[in-house]
Amino acid sequence: MINEMKIARKFVISGIVQGVGFRFFTQRSAARHQVWGYVRNLKDGRVEAHAEGEAKAVEDFKHDLLTGPVYAKVEEIEETVLEPGNTYSSFRIEK
Repeated sequence: MINEMKIARKFVISGIVQGVGFRFFTQRSAARHQVWGYVRNLKDGRVEAHAEGEAKAVEDFKHDLLTGPVYAKVEEIEETVLEPGNTYSSFRIEK
């Protein structure tokens, strides 16, 4: 596997994203796209997701986040480029 192909991103999602199953939706999406990292609710009502994986997988994961689960209403996603660290071996929901 070529290391240059791996990327890492932090996504902060705004809108109606808490109390609508967004974290579980995100975890399922990560599994489908073979992305590793975490998702958690923020105290200000937003959701934060950290994703590492192949570039196309992370982009596909981001596309899912833009849609969200059926009762969510995503208004904005802030994206931060990170250095991949191979820190995660799975995708988990954090409290």
